[in-house]
Amino acid sequence: MILIYGLFFILSVTIFQRQPIFAEDAGKLLPTAIKEIRPAAAAVSLEKWVKSANDHHGKLSVAGMQHSQGGHTYYPGATMIDMKSYNRILDYKPDERLITVQSGVTWEQIQRKINPDGLALRVTQSQAIFTVGGSLSANIHGRDIRFGSIYDTVQSLRLLTPTGQIIEVSRTKNPEWLPNVIGGYGLYGIILDVTLKLTSDELYQIETKEMSAEKYPAYFAEQVLRDDAVRMHMARISVAPDTFLNEMYVINYRLAENQLLLDKHRALHHERIIALPKALLGFSRYSEKGKELFWQIQKDYMLNKGGDYITRNNVMRSESEFMEYEQAGRTEVLSELFIPVSQFTVFVRDLKAILSKEQFNLLNITIRYVEKDEQATLSYAKEDMFALVLLINQGTGQQEIMETREVVQKMIDAALVHGGAYYLPYYPYASKEQLRKAFPDIDEFFKQKQTIDPNEVFVNLFYKEYK
Repeated sequence: MILIYGLFFILSVTIFQRQPIFAEDAGKLLPTAIKEIRPAAAAVSLEKWVKSANDHHGKLSVAGMQHSQGGHTYYPGATMIDMKSYNRILDYKPDERLITVQSGVTWEQIQRKINPDGLALRVTQSQAIFTVGGSLSANIHGRDIRFGSIYDTVQSLRLLTPTGQIIEVSRTKNPEWLPNVIGGYGLYGIILDVTLKLTSDELYQIETKEMSAEKYPAYFAEQVLRDDAVRMHMARISVAPDTFLNEMYVINYRLAENQLLLDKHRALHHERIIALPKALLGFSRYSEKGKELFWQIQKDYMLNKGGDYITRNNVMRSESEFMEYEQAGRTEVLSELFIPVSQFTVFVRDLKAILSKEQFNLLNITIRYVEKDEQATLSYAKEDMFALVLLINQGTGQQEIMETREVVQKMIDAALVHGGAYYLPYYPYASKEQLRKAFPDIDEFFKQKQTIDPNEVFVNLFYKEYK
C-alpha cells in the first residue's frame, strides 16, 4: 500500500511539474504555452543559457515589461528570459552627458538618477515605465521633434549574440549589428547594457490650440517645425461622433523664457488621482455619448493648461494608470500608422471613409511627429512622418479578432497608398504582403538573422508569423 501511495505521489508531482506555463503580453490576445521563465541575473549565466540552447536545440525569447502586443517576447515551448531584474546603473558621467545601464533598467530609474543634475533623456516614450532594452528593440520614438527615434541616442551597447559571444556594438565597432539590433525585437540577441547620450533638462511653457484636421499640416510646418523654441509636440484628433476625425487640439512644449524657474518645477511628477479620468475613459468605451463627453472634457482640460510650466523630464513621464483595463472577454490594443506629412489631410479623409462604415470601437488617436530616419533596417520613417497612435477596444473571441483584423488591414492599406507604414510592436493584424510593402527590407532582415543565428535560438511569435 505504501508503495502504491508513493507511486501516485511521484506521478502527481511529475504531472504538476509538466503543467505548461502560459505567457501573454499587454494585448492578452496571444496566450502561449512556454517552457519556463528565467529571470536574468548575470551576463555569465546568460552566456551559458545561450550556449546551452545552441547545443541542445533550445529556443529563447527576451522580455521586458511586455507592452508589445504581438507576442514579441515569447514563443511556444521556449524559455522566456525576463530582463526586469537585470537593472543596474553601471556608470554615470554627468559632465559628459552619458549614462551606462543594464537593459532591464526603466526610464523612470534613469530619470531619478539624472534629474538632480539637470539632465534629461533625449528620446523615450510618453511614459517612463518601459525598459531600455525593450525600447531599443522596438526603436521607439516620442514627443521630441528634434531628435527623431531612439537610434541616435545610443552611443554603444554590449550584445550577447545568438552564438553566445559578447560583443561591443557602436558606429565604429561591429557597426553592421546596430541596424538589426535596434528595432530588431530581440531576434539578434540580448542587449546587455547600453551607453546613452543625455541632454539638458529644460523648462517648457505649454502652448495649446484647437483647429481642424485640414489646417493641421500647415500649422505644424509653419508654427511648430520652423520655431526652434518649440522643443516637443503632440496632438489629438477627435473620435467623438459629432466631430469625428475633424476637430483637433495640439500641445506644444515651448522653451520658457525664464529658465531660472526650472528649479521650482524640477521635482519629478508621480501619478495623481486617476479615478475621474479612468471613469470617463470607461464611459467612452461603451457609448457614443461617453465618447462625446470624454472628448469635450479632455479637450477643455488640455486647452486650459496653456501657459503652465513643465520640465522636459516630466513631459516624458505622462500618467498611464488611468488607462489600465481589465474586462472579461475584452481587451485594448494599439495600432500605429505612419503617414508622410504631406499626405496627412488626404489620409485622414480616407480613414474617415473607412471607419464610418465599420462597427469599430476606437477610443483615442494621438499624433506625434517623427523625423526621417532610415538607419534601422526596419525603419518606419522613410521620410518625415506623422505617427497616428490608435487605441482600440475589442473582444477577445476569434470572430471579434477577425473583425478587428479586417478593419486594421483596411487602415494599413490606406497608409500604404499614401507612402506610409505601420508600427511592428503591436498585434500582427497586418498581412505578410502588407509587411513587405511597409518594410521592403524585411526579407533581408530575416535572411541576415538566419545567417547569424542558424539554430534559430532567438525566436518570438512575430518571427513565427512573418519569417
